[in-house]
Amino acid sequence: MSADRAFPEPRIALVAGEPSGDQLAAHLMAALKQKLPRISFVGIGGAGMRAQGMDIWWPQEKLAVMGYVEVLRRYREISSVRRALKARLLAERPDLFIGVDAPDFNLDLEIALRKKGVRTMHYVSPSIWAWRGGRIRKMAKAADRVLALFPMEAPIYKRAGIPVTYVGHPLADQIPPVTSKAAMRDHLGLPREKTIYALLPGSRQSEVANLSDVFIAAAQRIHAQAPETLFLVPLVTRENRLEFETALYRQNAAKLPLRFLFGHAREAMGAADAVLAASGTATLEAALVKRPMVIAYKLAPLTYWFMRRRAYLPYVGLPNILAGRFIVPEFLQDEATPEKLAAALLKEAAPERADELETEFTRIHDVLRQNTAEKAAAAVMDLLATK
Repeated sequence: MSADRAFPEPRIALVAGEPSGDQLAAHLMAALKQKLPRISFVGIGGAGMRAQGMDIWWPQEKLAVMGYVEVLRRYREISSVRRALKARLLAERPDLFIGVDAPDFNLDLEIALRKKGVRTMHYVSPSIWAWRGGRIRKMAKAADRVLALFPMEAPIYKRAGIPVTYVGHPLADQIPPVTSKAAMRDHLGLPREKTIYALLPGSRQSEVANLSDVFIAAAQRIHAQAPETLFLVPLVTRENRLEFETALYRQNAAKLPLRFLFGHAREAMGAADAVLAASGTATLEAALVKRPMVIAYKLAPLTYWFMRRRAYLPYVGLPNILAGRFIVPEFLQDEATPEKLAAALLKEAAPERADELETEFTRIHDVLRQNTAEKAAAAVMDLLATK
């Protein structure tokens, strides 16, 4: 029996804990609405999910926190939200629950719901191939099906007997094979002749707090060597902009030639000669835009210690993980100094670097372009139709 006949008015609950998850969920919701016009959505999400008609029970900002120490500081608040959400979901019993990333929040919730007969799907595999491989046992208990974004993930789940669908990454569908630097600069009203860097210190406020000072100090060093340089800083929230502006004040960097953008990270990367980005989805986006980059990240010391002890791979940036080797430089924790970041960025901004990276970035783009929203929606339809 098809899903549209079995569930003419399906009600799906979703939880996305950060902006990247909100975007993934919003694209999936749009694809599902095309197939099931009377579908409805509830749960925790952001602006993209709200725009698709979701009934937001709690805003995703309640969950947007990274790292062991940071989670511990808000443990009681987050646990309270999860208890209340679980009670409401068990009372209303949606046809399907989809946890979008946020495994520390979603997996225990999925296990509890599944035990009570609510079907579950987890969209975005935890990084079991990079660290915490034992979590796959938890995934077996949590999800009726996993939607995997990256090609190396599906074989791991298949070997463990966990239903999985490789759906690719939606950014690879959205971003064209070639992004013209000149056209993007014209679009943003930027000079074509200047050297331009895009600074992306993260989407979470904790990331911006950890990285703003070192990013600004690196930019100051570059500016001292190349006064005609321009810096773009796309930030998604007013809180993040205030955090960055406070760091500018601390660094006495008011004269730094810097232009803020409200969002528009992709445009900033497309206009740039090189990108300095926090490790995360932004580094994949920079690779798909085919721009050289430097990756940096800082965590609370205890969180970093835990993660390094459990890591399987020598790199953390998505371009390096997908390439299976270091193709772009990474600087983590104490290695992420202004001097090292500035030197690496100056090297990456050389015109020949973009040419050197073009082939590898194009290969990554081709592998990830899978019409993600349609594949994910088809997997949802199949699960809805399964008794």
